[in-house]
Amino acid sequence: MPSNTPPAAVSAPEIPISSPPTVFALFLAFAKMSLAGFGGVLAFARRGIVEEHRWMTAEEFNETFALCHFLPGPNIVNLSVVFGSQFRGVAGAIAAFAGLVGPPLMLMTVLAALYARYGDIEVLRRLLAGVSCGAVGLLIAVVSKMLLPLLKRRDLVGLFAMLAVFVAIGLLRLPLQLVLLVAVPISLVITFLLRRQAA
Repeated sequence: MPSNTPPAAVSAPEIPISSPPTVFALFLAFAKMSLAGFGGVLAFARRGIVEEHRWMTAEEFNETFALCHFLPGPNIVNLSVVFGSQFRGVAGAIAAFAGLVGPPLMLMTVLAALYARYGDIEVLRRLLAGVSCGAVGLLIAVVSKMLLPLLKRRDLVGLFAMLAVFVAIGLLRLPLQLVLLVAVPISLVITFLLRRQAA
């Protein structure tokens, strides 16, 4: 006998594309991100991976970037290696890394030579000041987008942890390594306890 109770509404999760990127697609995607990323690649990496190619959901990107942030070295370089290896192993990691680093390296070599010759020009200094303002705007935009999954889930613990880390590093100027050594274990324990309680 069929029940009159309607089934519980289940929100459909974000689904990335079914077919993983090829090695060449990884190289091209990260080369495009790196060449577009004046003032920082993170904003363009998130747009390319989550919104344009849909290789990851917003939550998966946040989790992967959090891991890369905790590892030593530049965050975006770590992201390229972790992301590439996730889909295509060692070849994917090399392709993503080469795409991220190769084109900007060649471009910056040329620009460094030009700056060494013409760096004292006042117009150029004002131009670089404007670029730095644009970089700050991009950073604020990508942080806002990365906050959305926490806000949608109403993850108060995640928001509180983010705020506490911001205060500790940004305002109190505590060492990054010390803050992470304290914040990461506490966040893991709280998450484990909350999931165990919900189960």
